[in-house]
Amino acid sequence: MGTPPTSVLLPTVRWTDACDDVASQLGPDDELLIVCDNDADPVAARADDLPEGVRLVIAGDPEGCSGKANAIAVGMGAARHDRIVWTDDDFVHPPDWLDSLHADYERHGPVSEVPFFVGRDPLSTLTEPLYAIGGTLGTYQDNKAWGGAVMFERDDIGETAFLAALCQTVSDDGLLSEHLDLTTLRRARLVPVGGSIRESAERHVRFSQIVYRHEPRGMGVILGLAALFTVMGALSPVLVFVLSTLLSVAVYAFFGVRRWTALLGYPAMMLQLPLFLYGLVRRTFVWGGRRYRWRSKYDVEVVE
Repeated sequence: MGTPPTSVLLPTVRWTDACDDVASQLGPDDELLIVCDNDADPVAARADDLPEGVRLVIAGDPEGCSGKANAIAVGMGAARHDRIVWTDDDFVHPPDWLDSLHADYERHGPVSEVPFFVGRDPLSTLTEPLYAIGGTLGTYQDNKAWGGAVMFERDDIGETAFLAALCQTVSDDGLLSEHLDLTTLRRARLVPVGGSIRESAERHVRFSQIVYRHEPRGMGVILGLAALFTVMGALSPVLVFVLSTLLSVAVYAFFGVRRWTALLGYPAMMLQLPLFLYGLVRRTFVWGGRRYRWRSKYDVEVVE
């Protein structure tokens, strides 16, 4: 029995290698929706020169939600099929990527891969182990969705309620994790992040606030453990250095990632408390060229 026709949603403002990668994997009845903000986005210039099975969707500017959430909501409305895939434009999609998701869905139902963030500037490089432990491993252990590679069907979620909530919040995958029971696969995709210290700081603010808005108790636990680790690291630096490095190396190995940054476990963990506090006290953050003020889970202001 063949796989059902599938709609792949890819929000982006420019055509990247990921667009070509996914387009080449479409079946004869599949579609790839390239979702951008408006006609001024570079990708819109390709509207009349798209590969077979690819459509351009103009989402418009967001009001009361993030640009990503708005793009996904509009894309879901425009998608023709019941089986849905969300993905991003910033990582490599190998030739078997879509087929693998289909095979995994048949075994498990809704599925998601996990991101492994690879730093491109001093701050994002230094915090790589922090995101590997809290982001990659945490997402895997808790069966959370990652918007870069998730497959589900419309009947798997309460679509009407989900889309209504999506248009009032920031995090697409944070919200999806609350509406969808899924299996998170131990298959990590390397996602380059950062490029400048300021950009990496803004990303950390967004990540911190996503955790706080969706799991406030979890953020409390994180802050408590971070404070404990900071004290222990100051009192017994050699012991904590060894333990944190071993933990970081083990997490990298668990996901099949071989990078020297696994050795940065100690400084990354010592930085987590001030970084999380910074992320929580910031009133606004920048994502995708827009500045947001996120007052509560369903109260988002697009500042500029």
